[in-house]
Amino acid sequence: MEKKGLGKGLGALIPGAEKETRGPGSEIEVSRISTNPYQPRGEFDDEKLQELVDSVRVHGVLQPIVVRTRGDGNYELVAGERRLRAAKAAGLSRIPAVVRELTNEQSIEIALVENIQREDINAIDAAVAYKRLTEEFGLSQEDIAFGMGKSRSAIANTMRLLGLPDEVKDQLRAGRLSEGHARAILAVEGASRQIELGKRIADAGLSVREAERMARQWAEGAGTGSGSVSRETTAVPAPEDPNLLEAEAQLRRMFGTKVSIVKNKDRGRIVIEFYNEDDLERLLVMFCG
Repeated sequence: MEKKGLGKGLGALIPGAEKETRGPGSEIEVSRISTNPYQPRGEFDDEKLQELVDSVRVHGVLQPIVVRTRGDGNYELVAGERRLRAAKAAGLSRIPAVVRELTNEQSIEIALVENIQREDINAIDAAVAYKRLTEEFGLSQEDIAFGMGKSRSAIANTMRLLGLPDEVKDQLRAGRLSEGHARAILAVEGASRQIELGKRIADAGLSVREAERMARQWAEGAGTGSGSVSRETTAVPAPEDPNLLEAEAQLRRMFGTKVSIVKNKDRGRIVIEFYNEDDLERLLVMFCG
């Protein structure tokens, strides 16, 4: 089945894959390039940007940025905002650029791909970009997954992070929490408890596995319900049965979603999560055929 919209962005970064109006050896006046309204990355590290500025002053811009033409004869940035900012800060009047004819969908996809491949984008900014692709361009999670080279469940899991309180999302943007930590926090209901749990995880420097154990305790009632934390729940739980952990991992790979095994003496339950109607339908097909 032909995928809608996405899937062409990667090709647009490869010479010859899309119609190219100016080659990679071209230079464009910096003043004629506007920023990308679809830039998924919300924040830039000032220290790393200054390092790039210093490098540009000495060596110039070594890798061309990608732009597309606008109707007024100027250009709009598609990929390479850090390089463009550094060029401006270094006082360059021109910058190497590859000019492509791209749709809005392709523009946001290329910006996403560049940031993700360089690991320059946090999960919240990626989730916001995925949401824009669904709301503004009518793309499904499957379309996005195809274009980004990810599984649909990975896209769905990232988008779920938008449901977290702003305080937790800010911790993730700041690098104090990882996407794995944030997914663990989603298992706990209530914004105040999620905020408190996120703070405890970040302050204690817990691993994702440790955060998942703590979140599971809270979700099952071991944590307090008012946002405060009892002394017992601030400690990292004892290691779980490695056989159960391996079984969880196998089930996650099998079903493509989060699976938890909760055991109490000789009894227990297996919890298989789904995040939207498509996920539920996919799981039902796997179970019922």
